[in-house]
Amino acid sequence: MTDAHCHVIRGESRCFIASPTHDEPRGCDAVFYGRHPWDFLDGGVFSGEDAEKLEKLLEDNPSAGVGEIGLDRLKTKTVPDAMRDAFRTQLALAARHSRNAVVHGAKCWGETVKECIPFAGAIPAFLFHGFSRSGGLVPDIVAINGYISVGPAILNDHATNYRELVKSLPVERILVESDATAENADDTPSVEDTAVRLASLLGMPPDVLERRLEANADAFLGAR
Repeated sequence: MTDAHCHVIRGESRCFIASPTHDEPRGCDAVFYGRHPWDFLDGGVFSGEDAEKLEKLLEDNPSAGVGEIGLDRLKTKTVPDAMRDAFRTQLALAARHSRNAVVHGAKCWGETVKECIPFAGAIPAFLFHGFSRSGGLVPDIVAINGYISVGPAILNDHATNYRELVKSLPVERILVESDATAENADDTPSVEDTAVRLASLLGMPPDVLERRLEANADAFLGAR
């Protein structure tokens, strides 16, 4: 099964790596290069040199996308200007090279989706990683060929609001993710576990949902 968003390889049949620590990660099926929004919390900026490096990576890797990029208000009351500028610059690079983008928008999904809308079409497809806002934004996400990855939070019996959101998503727009990193890889649930719980919530046989999820992953990758 495809892990649609992770940072390390853990042995899944297919995985999409975002913000890899090496320029050419081995063994992944799709790679996304970009600067995470947390890089811009403490005075960090997306410099001209950063833009040149990202552009070179995209030129050297014709199948690569851009990500994990976005906005974040988990640690600040407002989005820093440097974070917003970095997001816009990286979206523009994705558009220039017609590459898919993996997007982060913790605690500010409305702003994040709004920033993506002008790039619809130029960016073939978006993956909204860990989306957890109300379903009111879903039509906007679908309109720009966006997909939503469901993560391990669905396994938390106390995450009732998240589960209700997930149940309302168009099934043809759902992927599953682990968001596993080098630090938490051993403790992060598998995408198989997430998919089984998702199937239960959606009232679908697990094998039917698995085929749907794999078709969605294929459609996302094939959007270019």
